[in-house]
Amino acid sequence: MSLRALWVISHEKGENASVRFSRRFATVEHRAKTLACSTYTAVPEEGVVLQLLLTELGLSDPDKPYVALRDDCLHRQRSPALELRIDSPERGVLWPVLAITQGPLIFACLPLVDAPAEPRPPLASLLSVSQGLTFLAGLQSFLLSPGGKPDSEGLASRLAMLPAVLLQVCPLGTPLDMPQLGPPAAPTAPAILGNQKHPAWKTGFHRGRAVVNVTLVETVRSMQYGNQSRQDLWDVYGTVTCKCEVEGVLPNVTVTLTLPPNGSPLQDILVHPCVTSVDSSILTSNSVDSYDGSAFSGPYKIPFSPPLESFRLCSYTSQVPVPPILGSYHLKEEENQLLVSVTLKLHESVKNNFEYCEAHLPFFNRVQMGTVELKVSSGQIDVSKEKNLLVWGLGQKFPKSREVTMEGRISFSGSTPGPSDPLCTELTAYIKLYFKVPDMTLSGCCLDQHSVQVYSAAKPRIITSRELVSKDYFIWNSTGSAPVASGQINL
Repeated sequence: MSLRALWVISHEKGENASVRFSRRFATVEHRAKTLACSTYTAVPEEGVVLQLLLTELGLSDPDKPYVALRDDCLHRQRSPALELRIDSPERGVLWPVLAITQGPLIFACLPLVDAPAEPRPPLASLLSVSQGLTFLAGLQSFLLSPGGKPDSEGLASRLAMLPAVLLQVCPLGTPLDMPQLGPPAAPTAPAILGNQKHPAWKTGFHRGRAVVNVTLVETVRSMQYGNQSRQDLWDVYGTVTCKCEVEGVLPNVTVTLTLPPNGSPLQDILVHPCVTSVDSSILTSNSVDSYDGSAFSGPYKIPFSPPLESFRLCSYTSQVPVPPILGSYHLKEEENQLLVSVTLKLHESVKNNFEYCEAHLPFFNRVQMGTVELKVSSGQIDVSKEKNLLVWGLGQKFPKSREVTMEGRISFSGSTPGPSDPLCTELTAYIKLYFKVPDMTLSGCCLDQHSVQVYSAAKPRIITSRELVSKDYFIWNSTGSAPVASGQINL
């Protein structure tokens, strides 16, 4: 495995972002150009990479909840292997750009893919992806303090050392098989380790009470148009995050994911480098391929030797038949008033028990709100006239009918212009839903205490949880005409 480029970026939620360190390897880039031929895309300047990476990670444009380049459902994000589409006269795509974030730091690299660009090979078949993530994990442990928190002075000194370190561990862009880059761990375990090799992702040793915490989070995105000429879109992305405080150099832990009898197989599964072995049939199911019913449907056993810090054990996608909340949104304009009609229906398969559930209705590109006369069948409305925003708090449960409605009118009689945005005009007005459902996943994928096995001298306390959360969950206005303007976003 070789690296075409490497970046260390600092940011504060997309603000004051800067490239703290970057390195390109000309010899590897020459090989990439030879392999790709006519499909070759050169690595752009630092500023271009910085902006594209922040956009793809959702860390830029905080005042724009929807960015077409990133949020369109037709664009499938394969985190942590990102696709950066370069908008320049040459155009092109950088893939796979690997990125790890911790606090205000982003560690990213572009490995060389020794395979034809078309058709794009599945991530599970690319050794350079797992090796690249392992390299970034070592870089992360080297630059951060032993506690994993950024230390400004320590970070600056280690960044200054990084060019010399790369000459030793990554000459000419090819990482060597050698101990990790991090500083020596504190002597928290016996010095005699037997014949066990210290893994690159292990930054030290744990001594004390054994605890294993495993969290399964499924994120659902949706675009609902309420228009027969445009098909609604949705997708589900799951991650399993672990925090294992277990004694030993190489403790063995196994997490098993199970599906209900009628559940759709998990797809696009990516695993952490610490996974020791996994059935190849688990990694071959790809959502790009047509589903023929022969894909592996579990149980998904994932054995691994965990690092000390919290880490993402695996990620996956899933095809589900319906989104959790179906909605319709109708706006009709009469002079300086808007007639609003909203219906939200919770699907019967979804647990009616939310940690929170809110619907945000922005009304940009107008003067400030005046009179708001709205009636809701459940929940309460918070009006922010300065932001031209309605927040419909639905609480923790839908009513027994599983359906809620909003009806009424809004006038815009203020003299001060409200917020502006390329969207929120006629057909591009939208509702954005925010919700979290504890102890549930949309795919039915689950884990419990009995599904986690730990082979260690001390019996650990095992904690498991799962939840369903929303991200970029939009319900678009189904009435009106699309705006006509330069630079229009095609939805």
